[in-house]
Amino acid sequence: MKKNLITIAALGLALNLSAQDLPKTQIRDLNSGKKTAFNEALEKGKVTLISFWATWCVPGKREVKTIAAKMADWKKQADFNYIAIAVDQQNGELARTYAQGWHFPVYIDPNNDLKRLLNFHPLPYILIVDKKGKIVFTHTGYDDGTLILAKLKELAGAK
Repeated sequence: MKKNLITIAALGLALNLSAQDLPKTQIRDLNSGKKTAFNEALEKGKVTLISFWATWCVPGKREVKTIAAKMADWKKQADFNYIAIAVDQQNGELARTYAQGWHFPVYIDPNNDLKRLLNFHPLPYILIVDKKGKIVFTHTGYDDGTLILAKLKELAGAK
Protein backbone atom coordinates (compact mmCIF):
# COMPACT_ATOMS: atom_id res chain seq x y z
CA MET A 1 0.00 0.00 0.00
CA LYS A 2 2.80 2.40 0.92
CA LYS A 3 4.53 1.65 -2.38
CA ASN A 4 1.30 2.43 -4.28
CA LEU A 5 0.95 5.79 -2.52
CA ILE A 6 4.51 6.72 -3.40
CA THR A 7 3.91 5.73 -7.04
CA ILE A 8 0.69 7.77 -7.17
CA ALA A 9 2.42 10.79 -5.58
CA ALA A 10 5.33 10.55 -8.04
CA LEU A 11 2.92 10.31 -10.98
CA GLY A 12 1.01 13.36 -9.74
CA LEU A 13 4.24 15.33 -9.39
CA ALA A 14 5.34 14.33 -12.89
CA LEU A 15 2.00 15.45 -14.34
CA ASN A 16 2.27 18.82 -12.58
CA LEU A 17 5.77 19.35 -13.94
CA SER A 18 4.80 18.59 -17.54
CA ALA A 19 3.94 21.43 -19.92
CA GLN A 20 0.47 22.81 -19.36
CA ASP A 21 -2.06 23.99 -21.92
CA LEU A 22 -3.06 27.63 -21.80
CA PRO A 23 -6.41 28.48 -20.21
CA LYS A 24 -9.10 30.11 -22.36
CA THR A 25 -10.13 32.46 -19.55
CA GLN A 26 -11.04 36.01 -20.59
CA ILE A 27 -8.64 38.85 -19.81
CA ARG A 28 -9.13 42.50 -20.75
CA ASP A 29 -6.72 44.78 -22.61
CA LEU A 30 -5.87 47.52 -20.14
CA ASN A 31 -5.96 50.31 -22.75
CA SER A 32 -8.74 49.33 -25.16
CA GLY A 33 -10.92 47.42 -22.70
CA LYS A 34 -11.33 44.65 -25.28
CA LYS A 35 -11.74 41.16 -23.85
CA THR A 36 -9.73 38.30 -25.25
CA ALA A 37 -9.07 34.71 -24.27
CA PHE A 38 -5.74 34.31 -22.51
CA ASN A 39 -4.66 31.59 -24.93
CA GLU A 40 -5.42 33.93 -27.86
CA ALA A 41 -3.44 36.85 -26.42
CA LEU A 42 -0.14 35.14 -27.17
CA GLU A 43 1.48 35.01 -30.61
CA LYS A 44 1.55 31.45 -31.90
CA GLY A 45 5.00 29.99 -32.57
CA LYS A 46 6.74 32.50 -30.29
CA VAL A 47 8.12 32.16 -26.76
CA THR A 48 6.22 34.53 -24.45
CA LEU A 49 7.18 35.86 -21.05
CA ILE A 50 4.16 36.77 -18.90
CA SER A 51 4.36 38.80 -15.68
CA PHE A 52 1.52 38.85 -13.19
CA TRP A 53 1.60 41.96 -10.99
CA ALA A 54 -0.66 44.29 -9.03
CA THR A 55 -0.55 47.98 -8.18
CA TRP A 56 -0.41 47.13 -4.47
CA CYS A 57 2.53 44.68 -4.92
CA VAL A 58 5.84 46.51 -4.62
CA PRO A 59 8.03 43.58 -5.80
CA GLY A 60 5.66 42.93 -8.73
CA LYS A 61 5.80 46.54 -9.90
CA ARG A 62 9.58 46.53 -9.50
CA GLU A 63 9.91 43.32 -11.52
CA VAL A 64 7.82 44.64 -14.44
CA LYS A 65 9.83 47.88 -14.42
CA THR A 66 13.07 45.88 -14.38
CA ILE A 67 11.96 43.77 -17.35
CA ALA A 68 10.80 46.88 -19.23
CA ALA A 69 14.17 48.55 -18.64
CA LYS A 70 16.12 45.49 -19.80
CA MET A 71 13.79 44.58 -22.68
CA ALA A 72 15.86 46.08 -25.52
CA ASP A 73 19.01 44.28 -24.38
CA TRP A 74 17.15 41.01 -23.78
CA LYS A 75 15.59 41.14 -27.27
CA LYS A 76 19.14 41.22 -28.68
CA GLN A 77 19.84 37.96 -26.84
CA ALA A 78 16.61 36.00 -27.29
CA ASP A 79 13.55 36.13 -29.55
CA PHE A 80 10.46 36.43 -27.33
CA ASN A 81 7.32 38.43 -26.64
CA TYR A 82 6.35 39.98 -23.34
CA ILE A 83 2.99 40.76 -21.76
CA ALA A 84 2.04 41.90 -18.28
CA ILE A 85 -1.22 41.02 -16.53
CA ALA A 86 -2.49 43.01 -13.56
CA VAL A 87 -4.51 41.05 -11.03
CA ASP A 88 -6.00 44.12 -9.37
CA GLN A 89 -9.63 43.48 -8.42
CA GLN A 90 -10.96 46.74 -9.76
CA ASN A 91 -11.74 48.35 -13.10
CA GLY A 92 -8.08 48.85 -13.92
CA GLU A 93 -7.86 52.64 -13.69
CA LEU A 94 -4.98 52.58 -11.23
CA ALA A 95 -3.18 49.85 -13.19
CA ARG A 96 -3.70 51.79 -16.45
CA THR A 97 -2.22 54.91 -14.88
CA TYR A 98 0.75 52.96 -13.54
CA ALA A 99 1.38 51.26 -16.91
CA GLN A 100 1.55 54.48 -18.94
CA GLY A 101 4.59 54.48 -21.16
CA TRP A 102 4.98 50.70 -21.22
CA HIS A 103 5.62 49.50 -24.76
CA PHE A 104 4.23 45.99 -24.48
CA PRO A 105 0.71 44.55 -24.11
CA VAL A 106 -0.81 44.97 -20.66
CA TYR A 107 -3.97 43.14 -19.62
CA ILE A 108 -6.05 42.90 -16.47
CA ASP A 109 -7.55 39.82 -14.83
CA PRO A 110 -10.25 41.81 -12.98
CA ASN A 111 -11.96 38.89 -11.22
CA ASN A 112 -8.79 36.84 -10.75
CA ASP A 113 -10.32 34.02 -12.81
CA LEU A 114 -7.05 33.37 -14.63
CA LYS A 115 -5.09 33.58 -11.40
CA ARG A 116 -7.38 30.97 -9.82
CA LEU A 117 -7.07 28.66 -12.82
CA LEU A 118 -3.29 28.90 -12.81
CA ASN A 119 -3.39 28.32 -9.04
CA PHE A 120 -0.79 30.76 -7.80
CA HIS A 121 -0.95 33.12 -4.86
CA PRO A 122 2.06 35.30 -4.10
CA LEU A 123 3.10 37.98 -6.54
CA PRO A 124 5.05 38.61 -8.61
CA TYR A 125 4.49 35.51 -10.69
CA ILE A 126 6.16 34.71 -14.02
CA LEU A 127 5.11 32.27 -16.71
CA ILE A 128 7.04 31.40 -19.82
CA VAL A 129 5.11 29.82 -22.67
CA ASP A 130 7.04 27.91 -25.31
CA LYS A 131 6.64 28.07 -29.09
CA LYS A 132 4.07 25.26 -28.93
CA GLY A 133 1.83 27.29 -26.61
CA LYS A 134 2.60 25.30 -23.46
CA ILE A 135 3.46 26.69 -20.04
CA VAL A 136 6.97 25.39 -19.48
CA PHE A 137 8.34 27.61 -16.72
CA THR A 138 6.95 29.39 -13.67
CA HIS A 139 8.57 31.50 -11.00
CA THR A 140 7.14 33.10 -7.87
CA GLY A 141 8.80 36.09 -6.24
CA TYR A 142 10.96 38.92 -7.48
CA ASP A 143 13.75 38.14 -9.92
CA ASP A 144 16.26 40.76 -11.06
CA GLY A 145 16.15 39.19 -14.51
CA THR A 146 19.03 36.76 -14.20
CA LEU A 147 16.87 33.63 -13.97
CA ILE A 148 14.28 34.90 -16.45
CA LEU A 149 16.80 35.81 -19.14
CA ALA A 150 18.60 32.48 -18.81
CA LYS A 151 15.32 30.63 -19.29
CA LEU A 152 14.31 32.81 -22.25
CA LYS A 153 17.65 32.15 -23.94
CA GLU A 154 17.22 28.42 -23.40
CA LEU A 155 13.66 28.31 -24.76
CA ALA A 156 13.79 30.95 -27.48
CA GLY A 157 17.29 30.28 -28.63
CA ALA A 158 20.10 32.70 -27.94
CA LYS A 159 20.82 35.13 -30.73
